[in-house]
Amino acid sequence: MSTREDIFKNVVSHSKEYGFVFQSSEIYDGLSAVYDYGQLGAELKNNIKTYWWKSMVQMNENIVGIDSAIFMHPKIWKASGHVDGFNDPMIDNKDSKKRYRADNLLEDRITKYERDGKTQKAAELQEALDNALKSDDLSILKQLIIDHEIACPISGTRNWTDVRQFNLMFSTQFGSLAEDAEAVYLRPETAQGIFVNFLNVQKSGRMKIPFGIAQIGKAFRNEVIARQFIMRMREFEQMEMQFFVRPGTEMEWYKHWKEARLKWHLALGTPAESYRYHDHAKLAHYANAAVDIEYEFPFGFKEVEGIHSRTDFDLKQHQEFSGKKMQFFDPEINQNYIPYVIETSIGLDRMFLLTMCNAYKEEDLSEGDKTDSRVVLKFHPALAPVKATVMPLTKKDGLPEKAREIMNMLKLDFNVQYDEKDSIGKRYRRQDAIGTPFCITVDYESLENNTVTIRHRDSMQQERISIDALHGMIAENTGWAQLLR
Repeated sequence: MSTREDIFKNVVSHSKEYGFVFQSSEIYDGLSAVYDYGQLGAELKNNIKTYWWKSMVQMNENIVGIDSAIFMHPKIWKASGHVDGFNDPMIDNKDSKKRYRADNLLEDRITKYERDGKTQKAAELQEALDNALKSDDLSILKQLIIDHEIACPISGTRNWTDVRQFNLMFSTQFGSLAEDAEAVYLRPETAQGIFVNFLNVQKSGRMKIPFGIAQIGKAFRNEVIARQFIMRMREFEQMEMQFFVRPGTEMEWYKHWKEARLKWHLALGTPAESYRYHDHAKLAHYANAAVDIEYEFPFGFKEVEGIHSRTDFDLKQHQEFSGKKMQFFDPEINQNYIPYVIETSIGLDRMFLLTMCNAYKEEDLSEGDKTDSRVVLKFHPALAPVKATVMPLTKKDGLPEKAREIMNMLKLDFNVQYDEKDSIGKRYRRQDAIGTPFCITVDYESLENNTVTIRHRDSMQQERISIDALHGMIAENTGWAQLLR
């Protein structure tokens, strides 16, 4: 039986072997904390984005989507507080020369205590960590690391520097001539692109409060330590929605989106016990309430989505720094005001990793005296990269031609594959390993009565079905309706 640590290592290995995730620039020995999505990873990632976009934009009449630029005026990041305050508490090991986030080291120790059954010790350390973060006392963070005998994973020593703040933004030059170039930043979050377009969207779309603006896009943070695969990266993707509300109603909407977002996760079939809420002990300077939705990865509970009540901080800051009024006239109460904002922010890459970890299964199969095993990715069918694979039983007697005919019938509406290599059993195992819900076998009977054998991934049961019914069956079982009802 594989341990939880083994399972995670197997997920990482499986992701590369089957074309989900590759190390960026691997032939040049890689680029730390940067990854590429392979042929199946790109499909899965796009399906997760589609699910989020449909649930946010398509299913809500008062939410619209935008796509703002990565490059933004540098004053935006001054207004948002990122230039002066976008820092993480970092600590260096003098022997390995490696740098770590101090709070992450302590969180990992809390997880270890919980796994070892030392719940009291875990609770005490969590309380001490929360208090240190609230008070911004970096010396306490270092003392906690010393007191709990936390060693560097590389050197194995506890020879630590003091904890210091480290700004996470990437800067670059904007302009064709070096002497005229202006310093700009790669955006560390997508939210500000929404806030600076608040008036454009509201006026052009004739939007009334409450309404939301959604966006999916790349963000960049100079993360110092590459850890836990795609959990923490320098280039990543966010799915964010900013919901603009009347001041005084923000806590009502905060509760609504807190519940709605967890429901979105659970609709995928993930066990409810794998999720939990974690209220922020220390609120960001702009927030009056914040909670994380955490998922239990093989390495412990980690945040995948945050819901924040951001008050009117962002719009008020941009009004001050730009000189443009960011107010909304509310005809229902005959007042001008700067709206309050409820934010939902989910890391797409973390959601991808969650989906892989939740789907990955190692199964022992027994039938009579025969024993076998398989690795299968039990994705929700709507998220599966490949919906169906068409397999001729043999490479002769017109079976490949019939299989190609079926594939051509399906490929306009579904991502389907064609596979004629190796025995049918090996082909089934290959499709299990990439999470394909249905395998369609074309045999000699198919030529006689226009039927095929459908093999179901999860149960491995097979049934005979008319070729004419294939499209409807796949659509019913892999469509978005079952998730978005």
